[in-house]
Amino acid sequence: MDCPSLEGSDDSDWEECDDDESEGSVLCLFCMEELVSAEDVFQHCNTEHQFNVQKFVIKNNLDMYGYIKFINYIRSEKPPPTGISESPPGTEAPWDSDQYLQPVLQDDPLLFYDVEEWTNQAPVTMETEESDITLPSQQYRALLERLHQAEARSEVTEGQLHDALKDIDRLRQTAKTFILSDQSKDQHALQPSHGAVAQLREDEDAAYFSSYSHFSIHMDMLQDKVRTESYRDFITTNQHLFKDKVVLDVGCGTGILSMFAARAGASQVIAVDQSEIIYKAMDIVRENNLNHVIKLIKGRVEDIQLPVEKVDVIISEWMGYFLLFESMLDTVLYARDRWLAPGGSVYPDRCTISLIAIGDTKMHSNRVAFWDDVYGFKMTCMRSDVTKEGSVEEIDPETVMSEPSLIKMVDCCSVSVAELDFTADFSLKATRDGTCTGIGGYFDIVFEKDCTNKVYFSTAPNCMKTHWKQTLFLLEKPVDMKQGDLLSGKISVKKNKKDPRALVIRIEIANAGQVLDFQLQ
Repeated sequence: MDCPSLEGSDDSDWEECDDDESEGSVLCLFCMEELVSAEDVFQHCNTEHQFNVQKFVIKNNLDMYGYIKFINYIRSEKPPPTGISESPPGTEAPWDSDQYLQPVLQDDPLLFYDVEEWTNQAPVTMETEESDITLPSQQYRALLERLHQAEARSEVTEGQLHDALKDIDRLRQTAKTFILSDQSKDQHALQPSHGAVAQLREDEDAAYFSSYSHFSIHMDMLQDKVRTESYRDFITTNQHLFKDKVVLDVGCGTGILSMFAARAGASQVIAVDQSEIIYKAMDIVRENNLNHVIKLIKGRVEDIQLPVEKVDVIISEWMGYFLLFESMLDTVLYARDRWLAPGGSVYPDRCTISLIAIGDTKMHSNRVAFWDDVYGFKMTCMRSDVTKEGSVEEIDPETVMSEPSLIKMVDCCSVSVAELDFTADFSLKATRDGTCTGIGGYFDIVFEKDCTNKVYFSTAPNCMKTHWKQTLFLLEKPVDMKQGDLLSGKISVKKNKKDPRALVIRIEIANAGQVLDFQLQ
């Protein structure tokens, strides 16, 4: 019906027009039915479509803008009533977008409805599993405030709990020390080999284990024929040591040693590693149908429990640069003192560290003397920094100019962690004339105890190359030597107090008047 013109009209005409426009002008949210008012639409939605608009608005705490977006969202997207769900806390509701501020229906009466009266005055219905509970709005808001306060207190409590767990972890480690120290029946008659590494918290040791998670480091070790084939030959040619025995593989990596032991007849192999590579090891063991023999455990040896009380054999490839770098032997000794049965063995069982004199004037010039003249400038203060760090590299056997000097022998079946920090005298007898520019270090490994076939390998410069290479300590001042001369001194090797997986090494050369401190890290 057209509205009358202003001319010649009376009030009754306008009243008639208003009545006509109000009839059937509000479209339902979910069907095409038109109703007289917004209230009628809400009632219709509740009775015909089982959707309570008021309850939904209050429950979702929608303000006027949120309500407008919600109405336009339904008009635009046309979801079924059953498809509209509450928005979980902390997530964005599907109607939150500003695009829904644009009206879908021109002059939609629902958009002008004052919903703030609902949130200010209307009671709130809270659903429980058994029934609905209706609360006055004021009480509902008070409950919300108390909930927010409880959440804040919870966050504080979580932080306190985190700190408490750290304290408990430290107490647990201390308790282990006392408990294990009372195990007087242990065949070694030693205090449990804890040391600084065992006292590290898991988060403090995370970087070390993370470095062994990538496949590349395991490829390097597996492709090291001297390393891998020595372990293989030891196990396969001494199967009597493994037949029907329980074997513990400390730091199993990809599980190669565990699989050698399983094929040698072990009744059970327990393989432990804290790095993420353990999950690949599980796949590898299953792929080779050895999961009925090999049990893999993720965790630090110092923190885990084994499924057995004792093991007969412990195998591990724990050696680091200069033998003791990374201090993994500490963990092997911990496992030995805690789980090795009387008469059991640790392999490899014997290791040695030796020193040799190196004469390589070209290398020394490139690394140390270089700083004496850098494009016409003196930078001699940099020399000391170069000679403070031990370097891991392949030493040319042609540069070796002395007989080796043994400075440390380790019996893995009896040594204690405390004995791995040591001081020893050395004497390097020159095999030719030349200038000593540095001291090299290497180690030898022996599988010997109860073996019918002993296996030995060396990381010396004149032997087949390994991934361990050698360790070089450059002298700040080279020393001239004649064949038969002795370069004598003292070396001390200790764990770094700040990082017990690193080494602090001091070399004192008595007849050259030099004292050199090195970091190996």
